Amino acid sequence: MGLEWSSPEERQALLVPAGPRSPRVFGRRWIVLFLFSVLGFLQGLIWNTWGPIQNSARAAYNFTGLDIALLVLWGPIGFLPCFLFMWLMDNRGLRVTVLLTSLLTVLGSGLRCIPVSDLLTRRWLIHGGQLLNGFAGPTVMTAAPFLSTTWFSPDERATATALASMLSYLGAACSFLIGPLVVPPPNVTSSISTDIGHFGPIKDRIEEVLYAEFGVTSLLFAAILAYFPSRPPVPPSVAAASRRLSYRNSICRLLGNVRFLLLLLAYAVPLGFYSGWSGVLDLILTPAQISQVDAGWIGFWSLVGGCILGIGVARFADFIRGTLKLILVVLFSGATLSATWFTLTFMSNVTHLPITTATLYTSCILLGVFLNGTVPIFFELFVETVYPVPEGIACSLVFSFPDLSWLNWCLTGSSLLSLLFILCFRESYDRLYLDVFVSV
Repeated sequence: MGLEWSSPEERQALLVPAGPRSPRVFGRRWIVLFLFSVLGFLQGLIWNTWGPIQNSARAAYNFTGLDIALLVLWGPIGFLPCFLFMWLMDNRGLRVTVLLTSLLTVLGSGLRCIPVSDLLTRRWLIHGGQLLNGFAGPTVMTAAPFLSTTWFSPDERATATALASMLSYLGAACSFLIGPLVVPPPNVTSSISTDIGHFGPIKDRIEEVLYAEFGVTSLLFAAILAYFPSRPPVPPSVAAASRRLSYRNSICRLLGNVRFLLLLLAYAVPLGFYSGWSGVLDLILTPAQISQVDAGWIGFWSLVGGCILGIGVARFADFIRGTLKLILVVLFSGATLSATWFTLTFMSNVTHLPITTATLYTSCILLGVFLNGTVPIFFELFVETVYPVPEGIACSLVFSFPDLSWLNWCLTGSSLLSLLFILCFRESYDRLYLDVFVSV
């Protein structure tokens, strides 16, 4: 089961399986999961505030194209100190890290609400707020496996990881609904005028969204401050109570683990391609007469469907443990077929496949659903593969891996390549081994 990657001392449990402190779970774990998931949802929602309303933001705040691009890029830039947050989580616990993360979202959303009449100053405040919210990204995106191991039993871990990790994606998806529903677009006649007063109603609506996000994040911070323990009184599993490697040894172990690097490529290649590909999906679909609005809806349903599928397959993985590789093989097979269908549709002069709105919608959404649904399964398999490396460190290294560019055939090939990587990967369940065999 791949136990050669960890020594017997590292797998030695701190918790005696039998006795008064045998593993158990507490009902409060659902409160912890709920608070963390809402934090991830709000961080994703705040990060994607400006993209769906970029035309209105340009009119109200004189944003340029560079401003809009930077407002989105502050999220990935916020991952630069990701290892610092993971070190804090491993050494100071989940409560301190989540409190700091929630505080960053409050400060970031509050900075955007400071009423300043000078538009240049206001723009810098908004950029600063987005950067602070970006610094909250490492925790909400990578701490889910750590939380699930700390609080949940082995037959609930994958589900908890999926819920905690996918809610951030759902928040980003919901921003495509909330922003356009509240903020009206600038009309043609107003956009010609240079008088900022014409855009007063638009600016007021944008500020309503900003104040609402600040209020909700403040309430969440108060709730986390009131109750968010670092760990339960008794660990929920033998693996949760076992010793872990030090920070330095963990990095060395990860970089020298060929199986981990193979799995990292299987994760990063297709999702990196898909990230860039989906960002210019409206341009790709332009020859097929698909509008920017329709392309946005394709992205929305791809994220929502991926969240639902990810949670569903994670629950399946909890019921039938030891099937993470099989699940990834099925999902990447579906992604490869969907990407191939989409690409061949654009070659209708050769393949004679019908190029219709329905086929493009279906193939794009299925591709996004299959790829996004792999995220929580990858998280769990990363942790199982590199155990006893702490969960946060492993996932931080995964998210610091650079994204790749896009092309239609590259997207198809990347899904197929990832499928081959998964087929060659030899899975192991060191953490599950402790919970199933050591506790018997």
